[in-house]
Amino acid sequence: MYAIGDKIVYPPYGAGVIDDIEEKDVDGQLLSYYVLHIPVGNLKIMISAAKAKSLGVRVIYPKDEMLQVIKGVLDKPIIMADNWNQRYKDNMEFIKSGNLADVALVYRNLLLRERERGLSTAEKKMMTTAKQIILSELILSQEVDKPKAENILDITFG
Repeated sequence: MYAIGDKIVYPPYGAGVIDDIEEKDVDGQLLSYYVLHIPVGNLKIMISAAKAKSLGVRVIYPKDEMLQVIKGVLDKPIIMADNWNQRYKDNMEFIKSGNLADVALVYRNLLLRERERGLSTAEKKMMTTAKQIILSELILSQEVDKPKAENILDITFG
């Protein structure tokens, strides 16, 4: 169980800080929910405490490991399906996994593809989502503001 003030990642939206833990009556049962504030986009999300693990919620990477994980994808081969539907499906699975290296890989691959051929509207949106997820964790892990986090990402991925 997490506590107020913990920095966690909720895969579909990125990293945030638990502002509160609320109890809600759901069908006669009192259930706990984390109230998560995500800095990128200024979102507030409620996550079931009981389902957090199955939803892929995890703590953010420590400051020293964060950059290593992101930079680690630079050495990985570029493997993307030629078929748009398959590529989209594969990338969506990587994003949903909550694994930072997988999300960074999606971002890197789509960034390179955009530079070479351009992206469809859906893939542009997916690249933006991957970037926001990475930025949110960078902001909290490195304790920097959004412009500095974007600078780190730009330097890392050129």
